[in-house]
Amino acid sequence: MNDLLPGEIEIWQHVEALARELFGRFGYGEVRTPMVEDTALFVRSVGEETDIVGKEMYTFEDKGGRSLSLRPEGTAPAARAYIEHSVINQEPITRWFYMGPMFRYERMKTGRYRQFYQIGAEAYGAKEAAQDAELMDMVVQFLEALELKDVSLNLNSLGDEACRPAYHTKLVEYLRSKRESLCADCQRRLETNPLRVLDCKNEGCQAIAAAGPNVLEFLCEPCRAHFDDLKRKLTALGIKFVENPRMVRGLDYYTRTVFEVIASHPALGTASTVCGGGRYDKMMKGLGGPDVPAVGFAIGLDRLVLLLKESGRKFTSSPDLFVAVADEGSQTDALTLASRLRREGLRVDFDTRGGSLKSQMKRADKSGARFTLVLGEAERTSGQAKLKPMAGGEPIPVALDDVAKTLRAQPAATPAGPA
Repeated sequence: MNDLLPGEIEIWQHVEALARELFGRFGYGEVRTPMVEDTALFVRSVGEETDIVGKEMYTFEDKGGRSLSLRPEGTAPAARAYIEHSVINQEPITRWFYMGPMFRYERMKTGRYRQFYQIGAEAYGAKEAAQDAELMDMVVQFLEALELKDVSLNLNSLGDEACRPAYHTKLVEYLRSKRESLCADCQRRLETNPLRVLDCKNEGCQAIAAAGPNVLEFLCEPCRAHFDDLKRKLTALGIKFVENPRMVRGLDYYTRTVFEVIASHPALGTASTVCGGGRYDKMMKGLGGPDVPAVGFAIGLDRLVLLLKESGRKFTSSPDLFVAVADEGSQTDALTLASRLRREGLRVDFDTRGGSLKSQMKRADKSGARFTLVLGEAERTSGQAKLKPMAGGEPIPVALDDVAKTLRAQPAATPAGPA
C-alpha cells in the first residue's frame, strides 16, 4: 500500500475529473458502494476457484460472527446495489460508474499495490452488441483524452451456456494431455476451473494455452452473430482492435464479450493491462436478482497514473501570486490581502513564518508563482505596490485594491495539464 502526496495527487485528480466529465457525456452517473461487503457476494459472483477469492481477498470475521471482505473489485458491489435498491423498477437502462480503492493480497509488481484504485463503469439492461461498443468507445475516448500512447484494444468472446460446454470439454481434454508441463497452480486449476489456465502468466503455460483449442471456433450462432456485430460497430466507430482468442480475464462471471486495453511501456516492465472488462449477463440472476444483462469495465488507476507520470507532462498548478512581507508589522495586512485574493478566486501563496525578505523570495521562486508582491509599510501607506513577474520582465504597478483585476489582465500561463 502506498501514500499519495501533493505533487502526485494532482495527476489522480486530473484523471478522476476527466472521468466524471467524459463518462457524464455518455449518460453514466456515479455510485459509491461500501469498501466492506459480505464475503459470500464475491464467492458467488467472482468465483470460488478464482485467484481473487482463493488467494487474494482480505477476509475477516466481525464481532457478530459474520464473514466480511474488503472489496477486491467493483462490479459485484455495484450489482448488489442495483439489486438491493430495485433499480430495474426505476429505469430499463442503467449506466453507472465508480472510482475508489480495492484490496487484494497479491504478489507485488510494478504499478500494483494491495490497496489499489480503480475507475469502472457498468451498463445494465441491454444485451445488444451496441452496448458493448458504446462502453469501449467511452474507454477509448477516455484514454485518448489522457493522450496515452502505445495502447491496444484486445477483444474476444467466451460464448455462453449454450456453446461454452463443448469448448470446455475440448480444452480439458487438451490440457490433460499436457498436464505434466503445466505449473503447479495450473494443474490445480485444471481440476477446478480450466479456463483459468489460459489466464496464467507462466511462460510455459502460456505457450501450451496458445497451441490449444480456439474458443471462437466453438461459438454458437447467436454468440457468433453478437461478436461479429460488435466488431462491425467498433469498425464503424473507427476503433482499432486485436482479436485475441486466448484472452479470458480472471473472473468467472463473464459471458460472450471480454476485452482488455494493453499498454506497452518500459515503466510497466512488459506489456500490461491497464483496463479490462466484458459482458456478465448471468450475474444478476445468480445473485438472486432480476435476469438483467450487463457489461462493464475497470481501469487500474495506479498503472494509469504511472504512465502519465512517465509522460513528463505537468499536472500541478502554480500559484498566481506569492505575497511577501518586507517587515514584521506588515504580516497581518499581508495575510488579509492573501485571504481577499483567494476569495476572489486566485491561487495565492504566503509564508506565515515571515523571515527575511531574501528567504521569502527563495520560497516564492520555489513555489513557481507567476508574480510576487512585496508588502511593507510604504505599500500599506500608499495603497500601491508592484507585481514582479517571476519569469522576468518589468514590475507592474498596481493598486492594492486592484491586484486581482490586474493579475487577470496578464497573459495566461501555460496550462498545467491538457484541456
